[in-house]
Amino acid sequence: MSSELSFGAPTAPDPTLRRLFGALVERAFIQTLGVYESHVADYLADVLTDFAHMQQVYKIKDLSGKTLHEVADMLLHADVRLEATSFNREREVHKHIGDFTLFWAGIYPEALPRLQAQTRRDHLLDYVQQGKNSYAIAASHDYGDYRHQARTLRKLSDEFELCLHGLHSVRKQLDGLGKTGGWTLAA
Repeated sequence: MSSELSFGAPTAPDPTLRRLFGALVERAFIQTLGVYESHVADYLADVLTDFAHMQQVYKIKDLSGKTLHEVADMLLHADVRLEATSFNREREVHKHIGDFTLFWAGIYPEALPRLQAQTRRDHLLDYVQQGKNSYAIAASHDYGDYRHQARTLRKLSDEFELCLHGLHSVRKQLDGLGKTGGWTLAA
């Protein structure tokens, strides 16, 4: 096995699902919040599309290939002074932590008591603050191929709570679709 941490096998994006999430995010941010930045909306729609596959939600693995289920464990693998094998790896894991915390707190806030139960290390973490911090760290890598995404990650850090409200609105829209289509979302 390589010295880099494994993210797991990538999934092929579903263009129909991506269009649905793109439309829902755009609607939530324009109609509900009255704000819209295409680069942020596109990023959020991409995260929702990726996270439709549970293996993408839990794609961070340790050196032995074990899937990491808690942000506290991911943080160990997001620091070059600890388990991260490179600054690129640090950036990728922090970006994922931002995505992970925004997803759970925005789309499935009812899952937070389970994710942050007293029996888990994550009970010590504030997902909102950690998401903001992780996006800020990932945004600080604004060189080379990362430069184009740094602005978006910085905005996500600065506007994390606004994005949470937008994702709450997306969830309400999805729940509404479920009532008319016979399906529901459950964490």
